[in-house]
Amino acid sequence: MKISYKFILIFLLFLVVSITCYGQSTQSSLNEVAKYKSKGYNVLFVAIDDLNDWVGCLGGNSQVMTPNIDKFAKENGIVMNKAYSPSTVCCPSRTALLTGKRVASTGVYGNGQNLKDAPKAKNVVTLPEYFGKHGYYTLSAGKVFHKHPTDNGLDEGGWAFKEFASPGGSNQGMLWEQTPPKVDGIKGGGSDFVWGASEGPVEKTKDYVACKWAADQLQRDFDGKPFFLALGIAKPHLPWIVPQQFYDLYPLDKVIPVALKMDDLKDIVDQNGNQLFKPDARFELTEKANLHKEAQRAYMANISYVDYCLGVLFDALEKSKYADNTIVMIWGDHGWHLSEKMKYGKTDLWEESARVPLIVSVPGVTTPNAKTDAVVNLLDMYPTLIELCGLPKNANNEGISFAKLLKNPKMRWNTPTLTTYQYKNHSLTDGRYRYTSYGGRANGAEELYDHSIDFLEHNNLASNHKYKEIIEGFQKYLPNHNEPNSPNNKLSGEDKKRMTKGNKKNEEE
Repeated sequence: MKISYKFILIFLLFLVVSITCYGQSTQSSLNEVAKYKSKGYNVLFVAIDDLNDWVGCLGGNSQVMTPNIDKFAKENGIVMNKAYSPSTVCCPSRTALLTGKRVASTGVYGNGQNLKDAPKAKNVVTLPEYFGKHGYYTLSAGKVFHKHPTDNGLDEGGWAFKEFASPGGSNQGMLWEQTPPKVDGIKGGGSDFVWGASEGPVEKTKDYVACKWAADQLQRDFDGKPFFLALGIAKPHLPWIVPQQFYDLYPLDKVIPVALKMDDLKDIVDQNGNQLFKPDARFELTEKANLHKEAQRAYMANISYVDYCLGVLFDALEKSKYADNTIVMIWGDHGWHLSEKMKYGKTDLWEESARVPLIVSVPGVTTPNAKTDAVVNLLDMYPTLIELCGLPKNANNEGISFAKLLKNPKMRWNTPTLTTYQYKNHSLTDGRYRYTSYGGRANGAEELYDHSIDFLEHNNLASNHKYKEIIEGFQKYLPNHNEPNSPNNKLSGEDKKRMTKGNKKNEEE
């Protein structure tokens, strides 16, 4: 068979084009893989239980001393002045931010529920799992996921990490478990509302040991992989028992208590004019015993204790080989009332419960000592971290990455963000207004506050027709679907009885 030169020339040209296209396709694939591996950031993810904005750099209470957190923020990161929690109680807040799914999407609304029992949450790839699947060495200590009693012990979310540590072993003999010789406070009000000074060195307390463990990990290598290290700090969760040295920072005669407004709840009514809230039991007991200064002093002492423990971690990071390539996110899981709205505790949907501390440091990205009033949510941490680390997007994330904001904290960033407490009860804020809809309560009460003139939320504007368009604007951001309550934990005895009631004590613990 005779083959023409023209045919050979066409064949060779086709072969060259095919090889070139294949090479480009292969290179494109390699570039895509390289992009996800090129950032090289480690992640230090620090959760603090029940911490509100009473932190120096957040300005919630000028009396509180947090030199280590303030120094870290000043030298490394950006303070998110308007960060909000997905929910105002531990389990739903942590479930949301760790799954990247809204509370209304999973049906995990309270502490009596477990994300692993929730049909819409149990198979979702959580934040540490996602990093583990994309080449990170993951490890954790302390409360990161919400802890749940099970028939086989305690589920602490250790399944999500390659390593899960319990510093101090069983923790027996550590001060955090011991009742001091003299405990102050009030018995009652849902769960024990107590405080006091423990004896012995701070180095034997739970959070110090956990922070020291995390600091020690920064001396390790992680099989040549970047790491995702999650650390959970227990205080200032009740009971407020820490070493005396932290109480000594706040002489009682120098403590200035929160100003009270005793009729603050009268303008929150349903459509029939019925008052929706009343002072909680802790507030009433504290008011009757005249212990507001003592209680608030105890909370401040616990925050300063947390700050002291974190100083060990910050110092270790600064001296480690990971200082220049480790993202740090420090966050509180929800706020906490200290007599505001005639309440001591978390839950509900006011600013004091919903606003949280969030400090972010990204080497080469964030400007030290920066602050922003951009509105963000803890739900946004998941997509933000994977973008910063160059990982592929997770299509299941319902939060919004604020990676661009970290480079330019003066950007306009005020899309309303959502906080949910219990079924169909939602609150939205755009940084100026807070709108709350009680769709899960009888007759659907509403609240609206203008923070530009009423940041303490004393004057409910929801019934004022002047604000009708503002309310309608917020209503567009309410969830279209509210997943029914997921099952409660399977417990036995008194724990089961308490948890299944869904009472206030369960929510507070």
